[in-house]
Amino acid sequence: MEITIDIDRLVCDGVRVLLEEHLADMYATSPSDSVHALDMNALKHAAITFWSARENGMVLGCVALKALTPIHGEIKSMRTADSGRKRGVGSALLTHLIQQAKQRGFQQLSLETGTMEYFAPARRLYHKFGFEYCGPFADYALDPNSCYMTLLLNDK
Repeated sequence: MEITIDIDRLVCDGVRVLLEEHLADMYATSPSDSVHALDMNALKHAAITFWSARENGMVLGCVALKALTPIHGEIKSMRTADSGRKRGVGSALLTHLIQQAKQRGFQQLSLETGTMEYFAPARRLYHKFGFEYCGPFADYALDPNSCYMTLLLNDK
């Protein structure tokens, strides 16, 4: 498998479809006021860098890094396409994002994900990479449908 991960400008149909699936799944599994996923326009914000993983031009996954402060970043829109599942795409994207965060001088990465069983594979992946559960960060509030995780990068 030859996967490439590059900055994506959010203009191709493959990325659009993947993000539409992501949003649809978030709204299908979580109450609407607990959905914190971003649409394509929101992902184009200057504080966000978006990457896609591809194999032979086919989009297999995506992830975004949002700068919360100069030293704290948030993982957004982590998604693997059905065709990329169980192939290491999620791990490759997360490894790439962590490396990029370190190069940019971030000392901490945080994320929000759901508490439902649907999100268990994502929580396991983040835990495998050393993320630990924490309280709400940035503008998040306590929510029984959300869990928050963080990773200190200066230890890694």
